[in-house]
Amino acid sequence: MKIDMENTDKIKLIKLLVLDVDGVMTDGSVWLDQSGKEIKRFDVQDGSGIKYLIRSGIDVAMISGRASEASHARARELGIKECLPGCRKKLPEYMSLLQKLGIDEEATACMGDDLTDLPLFNHCGFKIAPLNAVKEIRERADLVTENAGGHGAVREAAEIILRVQGRWQSLLEEYLET
Repeated sequence: MKIDMENTDKIKLIKLLVLDVDGVMTDGSVWLDQSGKEIKRFDVQDGSGIKYLIRSGIDVAMISGRASEASHARARELGIKECLPGCRKKLPEYMSLLQKLGIDEEATACMGDDLTDLPLFNHCGFKIAPLNAVKEIRERADLVTENAGGHGAVREAAEIILRVQGRWQSLLEEYLET
């Protein structure tokens, strides 16, 4: 995917990637077992992309309108320290997170797929939408991934960020040397 100069400049500033969960980290499905416990399917390559970002010094946070123990478990597994579930209004929680981390809006990328993510898009430096995002999100995004949410979209975005920031090659070399 070709990134234009304006977006390259925006990507170089990114210190934090904020991810919606349902429709971004998952395919948007909600599965319930017979006892009513929620089950989510997460993509392993997305998880690798998140770990690469964290290892490279880029913070990752999750913010979701739904409260889910599965989301908390995935955040813990990936080393994501900031997991904000059950946010009916995401913007106040997001703004508090930026203040807590001391990160400016311009140094933040947000990845969302539905209307509840629009307020975050109005307050971040780089907007990312997975292929399956609703039209209103895709139209406002700086980057629409070639992959759908829950099917490698986060990994794709992570790799683009790391390549533009010049961090991808050192990660790759770690694996080539072993």
